[in-house]
Parts: sequence; C-alpha cells; structure tokens
Amino acid sequence: MKKGCRFGTHRVISPENALPQNAQKVDNSLPIYNNELLIDVDILNIDSASFRQMKDANNGNIDGVKNMILSIVAERGKQQNPVTGSGGMLLGTVKEIGPDYTNKRNLKVGDKIACLVSLSLTPLHIDEIIEIFPERDQVKIKGHAILFDTGILTKIPEDMPETLALAVLDVAGAPAQARNLVKPGMNVVIIGAGGKSGSICCAVAREILGNSGKLMAIQPSERGVKRIKSLGHCDEILQVNAQSPVDCYNAIKKSTDGEMADLVINCAPVADTEMSSIICCKDSGTVYFFTMATSFTKAALGAEGIGSDALLIIGNGYAPNHDQIALDVVRNHPKLRKLFEEQYV
Repeated sequence: MKKGCRFGTHRVISPENALPQNAQKVDNSLPIYNNELLIDVDILNIDSASFRQMKDANNGNIDGVKNMILSIVAERGKQQNPVTGSGGMLLGTVKEIGPDYTNKRNLKVGDKIACLVSLSLTPLHIDEIIEIFPERDQVKIKGHAILFDTGILTKIPEDMPETLALAVLDVAGAPAQARNLVKPGMNVVIIGAGGKSGSICCAVAREILGNSGKLMAIQPSERGVKRIKSLGHCDEILQVNAQSPVDCYNAIKKSTDGEMADLVINCAPVADTEMSSIICCKDSGTVYFFTMATSFTKAALGAEGIGSDALLIIGNGYAPNHDQIALDVVRNHPKLRKLFEEQYV
C-alpha cells in the first residue's frame, strides 16, 4: 500500500505544490493510500451558497443542477463549485481503513459517519446521482470518497435521523463560534437568521444573552421571518434585504437607538452582504462571516471605505467539539429540532 501525506498532497494533480482545497484537480482513484479512509457515500449535503448558485445558473432546473455536479466532480475530482469555491459535506459508511490512518475515533468498517471537512478538498467519485432534494440542498448518490489523515469526522448519533444529523453537522462551526463570540449584554445581529446556520446561532445567542442585550434578526423573505418568529429567540425581526447596506444600517440604528451592534453574525447564503454586516457594527465590535458567499476583498476594502475598525472574522467551519455542540443545541431546543425535522427528515 502506498504511503500518503497526512495533508493529502499526494492526491493533488494540479497545480503543483497546492493543498487539496485550493487544488484545481485531485486524484479520486482507488486504491486508498496507507493513511486514508474510504467511504461509501450516500448523501452529499451541498453548501447552501453553492447550491443556490447552481440553481440560479440553471434557472431552477434540477436536471441542470445534476449535470453541473457531475461535471464539476468529473473535472476536479471533488465537489468544489468553481464560482463560490465551496463544497459542503457528506454522509456515508466506512468501507476501508488504511493501516496508518490515525484519526480512528473508535471507527470500524460499517460505521455510519458524517465527514466534517469540506467537499471542496475531499476526493470524490460519483457513479450515479440517485435523487436531488432541492428543499434541503442534499443529493443522494452512489459513489465513494476518500478522507485524509487530518480530516475530521463524526459518527451519526443514534437519537437522530441521518438526514437531520447531516443538516445540523453541516453548519456545526456556526454555533460553536457563536458560543465563543456572544457575551451577555451585547447587541447581536444575525443576518440570514431564517436559515440553518442562522436559526441555530439565534438559539445559542439567546442562551447566552438571557434577558440582557438585544438579539436582532435580518431576514428578507416572509417564509424566513415566519421561521424565526416560530422559534421565539429574537427580540426583533427586521425584514430587510441584506444586499442593501443603507437599509440595514437604518434598521439597526433605529432598533438600537443609535448604539449599533456589538456582534454581527452573517449566515446569508447570497453574495454582496458584506457591507450590511460591517455597516451595522460598532467600530469596537466584531463581524463573523460564516457564509461561504463572503468575499474577503469586498469585506476588507469595504470596511476601509466607510472607515470601520470592526474586527472582521472569516468563518472557520471548525472549532473543538463543534459536532457535539451543534447536536446538543438542537437536542436542547425542541422548537428548533421540530423545525429542522420538518425541513430535513
């Protein structure tokens, strides 16, 4: 069995010296190397920004989305949307464990697992797309994926349906980072609060704030507003388009009596929401961009353009124990779990 690099560089085809995530093409062929894990893939959970972009590019035609996914994987050896750069995650069954694979976590062949690293760096081969579920950004396939030695994963919990667990784990970084950033007494704004990551961040923020501070949601769609209201976490829901920075600024200024936000968490799955996040935040505040639709250039230069000294954090989908944190948030909030079950089960 061939020896591989723990970071997966042995799978990179081009360009030379790249890591798998920023590679244009990776090797998804078998057999696996000595330090890899082979997974029989059942479900791909496509990143929401990526799935939205593919739907828009095909005018909502799901066959077009199917063909685009097959084309991307055939060309790149992985599911990495060339427009958004993002991927998603997968659910599958352990088929083979390399003898030098160290991230075993009591794994055995036959275990059901969710991969917690992005599809944008995971070698993937698709034999067949069986069905696409556009309402939950999930794709049922027949195929295999390869996890590197540094790749993180988690076993599917026994107390949740697989598709529910996958949906929660897909945004596991968001509640873990929100828990680190939210402090009692803060004015907190969550953009895209009606989606998966946004609604789970609202639950975490409410837990920490208690009766202090103010939790505000920005959500453009009527459907999203209804979802947020049903959970009862937010003090105020502002039906504003996050692609309109001045409108957002005026809404938050009014809601906070001019104080603005101490923390803004952006979970919107669309582009061009960077400035709404920054303009709503105090100079001494923090903006956390969880959305994969974020442009570093737009955020950095835009903040400079309006003279904002807010701390800008680019979302990292990983935090210690983020899988268990996310699952526990859903377990501890029955209304949130019910909402997720209605959408993803």
